[in-house]
Amino acid sequence: MPPSNIEMPATIDLIGEDLLHNIVSRLPATSFASAACVSRSWNLVCDRVLCRPKLSAACSFNHSLQVAVEEVVNKVLSEPIRPHFAIASIGPSFDLQEAHQLITTKLGSQVPVITNDPSGIIGRDAISDEFKEIQWEITEEDEDTDVPPVLPESANRAIMLIVGFLPGLKVTTIPLLKQVEDPQIVMVDKFVTDIREFSTSVSGCKSPAAIIMFSDFQAGMKAVMEKLDYAMSPETVIVGDSGCQFRHTDATNGRSRDITVNEEHVSAAVAFVFAVDRNKPPGVGETQFHAVLSSGLSPVGPTYKAASVREKHGDSLTWLTARREGSRENIDGETVLNQVYDELGDRIQFPTFYIGVTKKRKCSVGEEKVGYITSLAFHEVLGDNQEYLFVGDVGIKTGDTFRFYHSDSATALSSAASISNHMRSFSQSSNQGSTSTAGGDKREVFGGLLFTCCGRGESFFGQPNIDSSPFLDNFPGVTLGGTFCGGEIGRGDLTPYVKEPQEQKSVRCCLHVYSAVYLIMSYNP
Repeated sequence: MPPSNIEMPATIDLIGEDLLHNIVSRLPATSFASAACVSRSWNLVCDRVLCRPKLSAACSFNHSLQVAVEEVVNKVLSEPIRPHFAIASIGPSFDLQEAHQLITTKLGSQVPVITNDPSGIIGRDAISDEFKEIQWEITEEDEDTDVPPVLPESANRAIMLIVGFLPGLKVTTIPLLKQVEDPQIVMVDKFVTDIREFSTSVSGCKSPAAIIMFSDFQAGMKAVMEKLDYAMSPETVIVGDSGCQFRHTDATNGRSRDITVNEEHVSAAVAFVFAVDRNKPPGVGETQFHAVLSSGLSPVGPTYKAASVREKHGDSLTWLTARREGSRENIDGETVLNQVYDELGDRIQFPTFYIGVTKKRKCSVGEEKVGYITSLAFHEVLGDNQEYLFVGDVGIKTGDTFRFYHSDSATALSSAASISNHMRSFSQSSNQGSTSTAGGDKREVFGGLLFTCCGRGESFFGQPNIDSSPFLDNFPGVTLGGTFCGGEIGRGDLTPYVKEPQEQKSVRCCLHVYSAVYLIMSYNP
């Protein structure tokens, strides 16, 4: 036996570093966090285990909200991860506020959380591991708009949870506020300024790396996105859902605060803002965000110019007459729509029509110098009479040019195939979810988010999982989570809408319809 005066190392320190690495890498997130607190050497090993970004997602279709939350939380935290943000999406038969409270309690006050109620969820079942695109089953009792829709309980009890770990980035939630007394007053300049100030404090740059937004239908997102697009650098990726209810929690200073409503303001929208940390530890690589758009709209007919415009702000409607571009003859709404139907013929049985309006507007933030932005905005066609064409939303001016578009599953399938080819080029490697960059480094795709129109899905395509297939086929094994939206936010690429390359550079579009917006997350060590 060794002399009693010789101090032996503690049993826990006899574990070799390789064995310890192997053990802690198999722990669930809560046990992993405890292991990191054992000692300095254990903390260093845990840091090496979790040195790269990670996205984890899971869905539950349990009819009990408490059980469903338990299932998705257990699944996303079943492996080592330190959540930097969380997105929870729930079915309409669950209570939004209760779900938000349950999720934030489970994840802790340090994690910023946004809980929303989209039109459906896209993700992998926590129990069966089956990947599903699920849209809520909502039926109308009759044509009376005062009668609430019927929600089949069994089909609408579901929840999806996405958590992300992004070393080298800092994440916060920033609300877009509107006044309680006058909801028409949306504080867009403050929203842009708050985003810039957070990004500057973290990275030294006014524009963040990425923004993920959620807004309600009344937020006036066309004007919001035009200003946000104008104010941010071209490198800032912006995606999200512009047609959902939501709750959000801010983890500023380690205190969780639900700030959806206060005495003076209501949140019209909320954004996750991702900024590069200029003080990130050495050895941490670069997380990159890439947005790709798949469109389900097809143009039809000639280009028109708005001849007269009447706005109904209370009803969020616009009445307009038009004339063909190059003609001086004003055309009433009925004639315009008949021309479009004649042009379309019987190719589409029940088309949904939109007008894509090209708008050139002055734009500025606060006291800054006024500039100009040219954008493409979609307005749904609601009807016509012998005088006017009726479209949704406001913001059209006399002289704006527009073209008709219609929803088209054939166009959407073709676009999905093009997106799949794009992602295949992006992967460039037989290695699962990794590509080589121009500099020779490995760029690893570690996750993706999908925001797709509630008008798409199996009923639109005639087959399931069309929108998720491009990502799943090209990045097998990589986490993908998403939602069906009431309006898809996706900044930038106008290829599906315009033909001339020069026009693509000068005209911007951030708010889409009948589209699927993909956010691809990659890491360059």
